[in-house]
Amino acid sequence: MKTQVFEDELYYICHDGRELHHIRAETKEQAGYTQTFEVYGCADCSGCVHKAKCLYKYNAEKDVEKNKVMKINEQWEALKEESHANIQSEKGILNRQICSIQTEGHFGDIKENDRFRRFNYRTSVKVFKEFMLYAIGRNINKPELFTAVYACIKSAVVAVTTTTQYLTLPEDSL
Repeated sequence: MKTQVFEDELYYICHDGRELHHIRAETKEQAGYTQTFEVYGCADCSGCVHKAKCLYKYNAEKDVEKNKVMKINEQWEALKEESHANIQSEKGILNRQICSIQTEGHFGDIKENDRFRRFNYRTSVKVFKEFMLYAIGRNINKPELFTAVYACIKSAVVAVTTTTQYLTLPEDSL
C-alpha cells in the first residue's frame, strides 16, 4: 500500500489505484496499555480484480458488497521503523554477529558433542525441568568451573586438616 497526503488529508492507495480514506479512530486497552488504531476504508471495491487477494476470508458469492477496511497503529509503525534503523546501524550489525556466534556454538555443542537432540517429555513444564537438569550437568562438566570448584574444595580440606591437628584427643581418653 502506498501512502499519500493530499491537501492535509492522509489516505492510502490500494493495488487497484483506489483511495482508502480515514473513517474513524479506535482504541484498545489491554494489560494497562492503550493502543490507538486509525481505520481506513475504501468507498467502493466493486469490480476490483484484486478483491479476492485483498480481503480477508473473501467469498465471491456472499461478500459481493464487502469493501476493504484497514487498521493502522501509527505508534507501532514508528517503533518498527526505529527498531529497523537500530538493527541496520553499525552497532546493531555488530550485536547481531556477536549473538549469532555465541548461541550457535552452544547449541551445536549440545547437539553434536553431547548428542542431545530430543526431549523425553512433551509438556512444557517437564521439558523445562529436563533442560534445566541438562544445563546443570553441562555446567558441572565445564573444565574451568571444575578447576575453580576443585580449588575451593582443596583449600577447604587443607583448612579442615590444619584445624583438626589441634583438636586431636589423647589416645588414653578413648
